[in-house]
Amino acid sequence: MSTSVPILFAHRGGRAHAPENSLEAFRLAVRLGATGLESDVWCTADGVPVLDHDGRVGQWPRRRAISTVTLGEVPATMPTLEALLAEVDSGLAVSLDVKDPAAATPVIQLAAVDETTGRLWLCHPDHEVVASWRDLDPRVHLIHSTRVDRIGSSLERHAMELASAGIDGVNLPEAEWSAGLVKLFRRFDLACLGWDAQHRRQIDRLMALGLDGIYGDHVDRLVDGLAAGCS
Repeated sequence: MSTSVPILFAHRGGRAHAPENSLEAFRLAVRLGATGLESDVWCTADGVPVLDHDGRVGQWPRRRAISTVTLGEVPATMPTLEALLAEVDSGLAVSLDVKDPAAATPVIQLAAVDETTGRLWLCHPDHEVVASWRDLDPRVHLIHSTRVDRIGSSLERHAMELASAGIDGVNLPEAEWSAGLVKLFRRFDLACLGWDAQHRRQIDRLMALGLDGIYGDHVDRLVDGLAAGCS
């Protein structure tokens, strides 16, 4: 799969502009022109998907894993996925780094309520875990987030395995993408996504390679890069 125009994912809501993974950041990212929002998702002990990078609450040395506390015990500043989905237009892409694999099912079920599962891009570093989510909903975009040196088999074999498992794409660090890699993964109809594109030169390079999605903290730079690439 590929997109004609790359999705501009505001990493952790565009943390260069506002506190990361906050509703304030997500709202601002949309106003600045992001066409996608990125966050990290965990599941509370009572089954509620919440957005946070570290996955722990409380102060040291009494920090606790989110999976061991209820929604009522997490900080009020930590948004739920439901709150995010209610905030933004139903057509906006939402990319979630699924830090807790147990969160995948409630995440997909939540999006299915308003029939917007197709907006979800679920990412995880273990492609077998990602493949196990395929039967949950055929519309969700499943992405293997990894690095080239963590792919045990040959890149071509890995691409074939991803496609055969129903995985939709691969997410690599900006610096690892090349024209050859894009061509390889596209042969297997896999989306090509790049993360940690923080500077215009990095964004411009990924634009020139034709990536389908670009993740960065600076939404303004992503938007400017797209405008320059389309001019």
